[in-house]
Amino acid sequence: MELLLKVFIYKEGEKPGFHQPYMRGIYASEGWFLKLMETNKKFVVRNPKKAHLFYLPFGSKMLRHTVSEQSSGGKKDLEKYLNTYVGLISRKYRFWNRTGGADHFLVACHDWAPYITGRCMKNCIRALCNANVGKDFKIDKDTSLPVTYIRSAADPLKDIGGKPASERSILAFFAGGMHGYLRPILLHHWENKEPDMKIFGPMSRDIEGKRLYREYMKSSKYCICARGYEVHTPRIVEAIFYECVPVIISDNYVPPFFEVLNWEVFSVFVQEKDIHNLRNILLSIPEEKYEAMQLGVKMVQKHFFWHKIPVKYDLFHMTLHSIWNKRVLQVKTR
Repeated sequence: MELLLKVFIYKEGEKPGFHQPYMRGIYASEGWFLKLMETNKKFVVRNPKKAHLFYLPFGSKMLRHTVSEQSSGGKKDLEKYLNTYVGLISRKYRFWNRTGGADHFLVACHDWAPYITGRCMKNCIRALCNANVGKDFKIDKDTSLPVTYIRSAADPLKDIGGKPASERSILAFFAGGMHGYLRPILLHHWENKEPDMKIFGPMSRDIEGKRLYREYMKSSKYCICARGYEVHTPRIVEAIFYECVPVIISDNYVPPFFEVLNWEVFSVFVQEKDIHNLRNILLSIPEEKYEAMQLGVKMVQKHFFWHKIPVKYDLFHMTLHSIWNKRVLQVKTR
């Protein structure tokens, strides 16, 4: 990929929906990729005739802000807005019509992204945070984008790391809002039930509350990553940041970079129906296997880091590689 791949970025599209990255918060992945892609000199070409891939440079978070100023900002309005954009580039350039958009890609983290791109960009390669294989995510053409909750755009890697495996006294930790149907079930079974299961609702969002949240992750063997309203959660990458083995409870969720990473080596998958048996499942894992998984978390950390200047094998390169991989596979199957 590093030797061959060339990407053309469309200049069309008005800010803030297009060309304006959102660098903090839960939707930061799409913003960091947009920022790093548009400033890249290695992969980006000015001549579209030399490109293998064509980037649609919008941010789903910022797009909703843009459209809400013009209308209600609902799903239908965003879908209509993107459809108009596709019409614009297809009339101005020949590249969309050449493949029906199959060599075009988008990177989007908002919950609505699979829906609002599902028709007008149905042939595109989509890097999506909301990777629900049971709904709108197409595993043969889409790729799963990690949800990275960035608290500081100036220092996205602040506070990473955690205690050694031997010093983690908490078996499992979860804290968060009661989003969706699954988290209330998690608390029903495990809140205040066992001393080694630190399962809470939302914690304080002040400085001390955020520090305590990080300390729990840094001190726990397993971090519970239970789905919210949708299948994805930033806790998966947070767990990796703090060297805590992720326990993913989200049926139909496709984990990031599944094409190249063996998630079973460094994480645990628990079916939603088995949440009542969560503690027994974790206790049944031998200590040697836990230590190997925690070591695996440390080894894959580098793939989930954003850097202001991209570094080989980091999150920017991994995302671009996943998109490139989908394109290569599409070409081979034709």
